[in-house]
Amino acid sequence: MCSESQLIAIMSKFQSFISVVGVVHQAADVAKLSLYIRNVYPVLCDYFTDFEIVLVNNIPQTNLQSILSDLPPAIKQQVFLLQLASRTDKNHAILAGLDRSNGDYTIIFDPAFAEEPQVIVQLYEKSLEQFDIVYLRANNRDSGILYSSLYAIFYFILRRFSDFDIDDKAHTTRIISRRALNSLLKLRENLHHLKAVFSIVGYRTIGIDTATPLPHDESIGRQFRNSLAVIASYTTFLRSVMLWLFLLSFLFLVAVVINALKVKFTQTDIFGNTAVADAGWTFLVVLISVFFAAMTLNLYIISIYLSNIYTEIKQRPPYIIESVRRF
Repeated sequence: MCSESQLIAIMSKFQSFISVVGVVHQAADVAKLSLYIRNVYPVLCDYFTDFEIVLVNNIPQTNLQSILSDLPPAIKQQVFLLQLASRTDKNHAILAGLDRSNGDYTIIFDPAFAEEPQVIVQLYEKSLEQFDIVYLRANNRDSGILYSSLYAIFYFILRRFSDFDIDDKAHTTRIISRRALNSLLKLRENLHHLKAVFSIVGYRTIGIDTATPLPHDESIGRQFRNSLAVIASYTTFLRSVMLWLFLLSFLFLVAVVINALKVKFTQTDIFGNTAVADAGWTFLVVLISVFFAAMTLNLYIISIYLSNIYTEIKQRPPYIIESVRRF
């Protein structure tokens, strides 16, 4: 039987099962791992009736067993370690942890917040205001002018050429309700850009401001390749580029044809300069211009078909039901 003080302590906790997902993605995360677990555990123990900590090791050559073995038994029994066979994208590593999550709420908790474990409680309390997804929002990004400019261009394209409402200052750290997580896990795509996926899923979402800047932990080459993949998968940007190439080539065709005919019949070009057309020159210029415009038109049409095929093979659900009510 529980004593009265123990019952009061239990009743004062949030009556929810919380899963905390953390990804060890770089050397700095390994260095913070012990602090991360030791800081997160007391908060979960004090505020929640049931919880689990799911760790995903995305550095295959690093053995985390030695770090975890030094933890007290009470902490270790709440920790689940997922060892990935090969290094993958951080978003995919997070997805591996989300697949393993069993909680009523799941918190993706980045090691960058290892010294701020109370953020977990703040996220949960905000979710009680009928929000299914609550994320931390940074005031700035921890990167130079070059990276900041590239990020700005990337998110401009992502917002302009898609229907997604994406916050470019959103941290990875966030809380997700069970129903929102179930919907997210239905989107089984080879490429998971979580900020875009969260936008596809929908549900009531809000951000909480934090002073911690957004980290910058990838090389510019890797980020450029990832950005191209995300733009191709989640936006119509490349198809729009093909449309503009066709329109510009058509305008170029019109200008070249007018110039060629003007030179042939008036011996002056469209800029008023004296010019003499050689035999067959006008026909050759017009022919090349027509074929150039026709080629860009064909490429644009092909891009539409490829875009539609690509959309179909991803098999995203056409809709997600948030809730069903009976009256």
